[in-house]
Amino acid sequence: PMPQTRFVTEKAFARGLNPIVVINKVDRPGARPDWVLNQTFDLFDRLGASDEQLDFPVIYTSALVGYAGLDPEVRSGDMTPLFETIISQVRPPQVQADGPLQMQVSALGYSSYVGVIGIGRVQRGTLKRGQSVMVVGAGGAQRRGRALQVLAFRGLDRYEVEQAEAGDIIAITGIENLAISDTLCDPDTPEALPALTVDEPTITMNLEVNKSPFAGRDGQFLTSRQLRERLQRELLTNIALRVEDGDDPDVFRVSGRGELHLSILIETMRREGYELAVSRPQVIVKEVDGVPCEPYEQLTIDVDINYQGAIMELIGARRGELTDMVPDGRGRVRLDYRIPTRGLIGLRTEFLSASAGTGLMHHVFDAYAPVSGGEMALRKNGVLISNGTGKAVGFALFNLQERGRLMVGPGDEIYEGQVVGLHSRGNDLTVNPLKAKQLTNIRAAGSDENIALTPPMRLTLEQALEFIEADELVEVTPHHLRVRKRYLLESDRRRHSRNAG
Repeated sequence: PMPQTRFVTEKAFARGLNPIVVINKVDRPGARPDWVLNQTFDLFDRLGASDEQLDFPVIYTSALVGYAGLDPEVRSGDMTPLFETIISQVRPPQVQADGPLQMQVSALGYSSYVGVIGIGRVQRGTLKRGQSVMVVGAGGAQRRGRALQVLAFRGLDRYEVEQAEAGDIIAITGIENLAISDTLCDPDTPEALPALTVDEPTITMNLEVNKSPFAGRDGQFLTSRQLRERLQRELLTNIALRVEDGDDPDVFRVSGRGELHLSILIETMRREGYELAVSRPQVIVKEVDGVPCEPYEQLTIDVDINYQGAIMELIGARRGELTDMVPDGRGRVRLDYRIPTRGLIGLRTEFLSASAGTGLMHHVFDAYAPVSGGEMALRKNGVLISNGTGKAVGFALFNLQERGRLMVGPGDEIYEGQVVGLHSRGNDLTVNPLKAKQLTNIRAAGSDENIALTPPMRLTLEQALEFIEADELVEVTPHHLRVRKRYLLESDRRRHSRNAG
C-alpha cells in the first residue's frame, strides 16, 4: 500500500472507524484481487486494528464500467452492492438529539463578505440562526458569540437554513477568531469537547520581498506589507501553516507540512498577482527528551528492475533505510524506505533521471527521530550564472551548450546573477549569454548562420524549489519563474564565500 493509504488508515483506526475494503479494476488483465486483499489485511494488522475492524466486508468493483459485487469474478451489474454495504455497515454519528448545544469546529473557511466561516458537526442539541453561543477555546478560555447564519451543505454548495440538529454538518458565520477545535456551547452549559490535534509543521522556508532587477514588472503586490497581509489571511483557513517574522523586515519564515503544502501556497499567491522570492526548504529540528530530532518519512518507490541498483544507491546516499522489497513478477519492484525528510529535498529530479522517467515515488510523514549523522548528498552540478542584463542571444547560447544544460532560450530577458543553466561540472561558472556574433564584410556560407539550440530546461515551481541550494533563490512572479543567486554581483559572491569560509 502507498504511504498515504497507510497514513489515512491509521488515522481512521485511531478514531474507531470500521473499514469497508473496495478492490477496484478487477476486470483488468493480470488483476490480483486475492493478493491485494492479503496485503490490505496485513496492513490493517500492522496498524493495530481490532478484531472488529479486521472483520471487514470486501466489495469487488470496476469503477470505469460501473459495476460492483461480492465475488471477484463479477463482470456485470451496477454499484448497488457497494451502496447497500455502505448503508448497512457505516454506523450513524454518535450524537445526542436532546440536550444543550454542543458543536466542535473541525474546519475553517473565509469569505471577504462574511469573514471567518466555522464548519463542523452538531454533536448535541440544535443550533438556530441568530442563536447566542459560548465559544470554548484552547485552555478553556470562554467568550460569547452569535451565529448569524446557519448553512447546510448540498454537494459542494451551501444554503441557509433556520436551524440544524444533532448529526448535521453545517457552516456558521458571525463569530470572529474561530479556531480549529473550538467548541460552540449553550451559554448556560459551556462544556468543551476533547481537543482536536493538528500535526506540527516539518518543513520551513523563507518568503522574501522580490528585490531582483526585474521586480515590479509582472506583479501587483510586491511590498512586505502586502505579503504580510496575504500570509495572515492564509492563516485563517490553513491551520497547519505557521508564519514568523524573519531577521529582516522583508523576510517571512513560513513553515508547513511539506514541500507540496508550501508550494501550493506559493503557486496560489503567484496566480493572485504576488511577486516574491523563495529560499531553499529546510527541515524543522526539535528536541525530544534533550535529543535533537528531525522528521522522518515513509517512502515507497515503484521502479523497473533495470534501474533498481541506481535508485538504491541514490536513496542510500540520502540516509534512506530499506525496510521492504517486493518484486511484482512483471519486471518491476516496489521498495519501501524510511528516510529523513531532508533526504527528500531535491530528490525527485535526480530520481526521475536515475529511473529514466519510469519510476513512481510516494512519501508521507512518519515520526520524529534522532538526527541522522553526516551530510546529505547535495546537487552534484554547479550552475551557469549570467554576468550581465539584457536579452539572451542565440549565438551566445549555442556556444554555452557545451558547458551544460541551459534554462533560458534566445530572446529571454535575463539579469546579472540569474542562473541560466546547469553546469556540466561541479563548480559554478559565470558566463556571458548576451554576446552577439561579430559582423564582418566577408561573405559567410549559409551553413555558418545555422545554429541548432537544444530546447531549454523549463522548471516548474516544485522543481525549482528542489533545484536551488542555500545561496540561491527562486524568483516567483505571475508570468515567470527565475532561479538566481542570493548575491547578484560576482564580487559580492566571492566576498561572502571568503567570509563564510
